[in-house]
Amino acid sequence: MPDARHLIVDQIPHLRRYARALVGDRAQADDLVQDCLERAWSRMHLWTVGTNIRAWLFTILHNLHLNAARKRRNAPGLVSLEANGGEPPVRPTQEDGLEVLGTWQAFSSLPEPQRAAILLITVEEMSYQEAAAVLGIPVGTLMSRLHRGRERLRMLIRDSGGDRMEGGA
Repeated sequence: MPDARHLIVDQIPHLRRYARALVGDRAQADDLVQDCLERAWSRMHLWTVGTNIRAWLFTILHNLHLNAARKRRNAPGLVSLEANGGEPPVRPTQEDGLEVLGTWQAFSSLPEPQRAAILLITVEEMSYQEAAAVLGIPVGTLMSRLHRGRERLRMLIRDSGGDRMEGGA
């Protein structure tokens, strides 16, 4: 049996990146990843050796995110004490920071199912089958969400004055 600890640790950077893109806040993303790792470790006996541990971990993280979103939606509204809770990630080169910010704002305005599909396919480079398994949807539904999300993102960027979009997302 492969060492489960190393298999899980190898996925932490990918989990952190996906969580950060989902929630937009570094501290919340770290909490989400920590919850995911705790859940995975405590349920390691449920993972089948030889199956894709990455997809298994991403499924746990995604489900935890959805559960937290449901709780927030059903909870009474609270006002944040932080002025700027979630700042978008920016590339090191600041010369095109406004374009990155505009792209991030456009991406953030997409519905969560479309954001998740785009993130898993383009950023995490998962196959359609892996991403569909993580999201618990058929491959055709994933492809539809991906297409609609990419088209909407292109339209939003075009309408906001951005004349190029990198990475084909």
